[in-house]
Amino acid sequence: MTMLKPKDVAARLGVSVKTLQRWDKAGIFPAHRNPQGRRYYTEEQVLAYLGRIRKPERLHVAYARVSSAGQKDDLASQVAFLRDYVNATGVILDDVFTDIGSGLNYKRKDWNHLIFDLILQGQVETVYVTCKDRFVRFGFDWFEELCDRYGCGIVVVNNPDTSPQQELVDDLISIIHVFSCRVYGLRKYKKQVEADPRLHGDGAR
Repeated sequence: MTMLKPKDVAARLGVSVKTLQRWDKAGIFPAHRNPQGRRYYTEEQVLAYLGRIRKPERLHVAYARVSSAGQKDDLASQVAFLRDYVNATGVILDDVFTDIGSGLNYKRKDWNHLIFDLILQGQVETVYVTCKDRFVRFGFDWFEELCDRYGCGIVVVNNPDTSPQQELVDDLISIIHVFSCRVYGLRKYKKQVEADPRLHGDGAR
């Protein structure tokens, strides 16, 4: 066990010896006493205290997405572009997350892991994406605000070459299809209502 003098500990913590004395009396950072009653600390104490006051470094990550497996080359291009961009700013990426799936799909594996397991746990400082729609097709501002509340910023590099127009067309067609099915269902339900005599005056008793 390494024994440290108060002046040495104070220097390592960036405080004065009097501050250490106050912390000792208040129970914030208690000191040990030798047989003569003099204060001393241990290396283990100091390391444990520093571990509490130092915030763990947060992650810088990139997220890339394409809609289909046939676009894997595009996915690799997104990742390469993001790495080059981030490195040019002097930042080193800690991790890269990728998905193959529509920007309308909120069940993307890596996207959910990034948001729920990392961003919402306060572990991410920055997410880099090539375009807003790579992160999510619609509602980007809402997700950006959510991330911001957990101390995470989203940096949009704005590289239009990584956002195929055909994907937007496909997503819009999907939306139209969903609403068409709903309208059809409502019309079918309306016909059933009109045909049910129990729901009209002439069928009531």
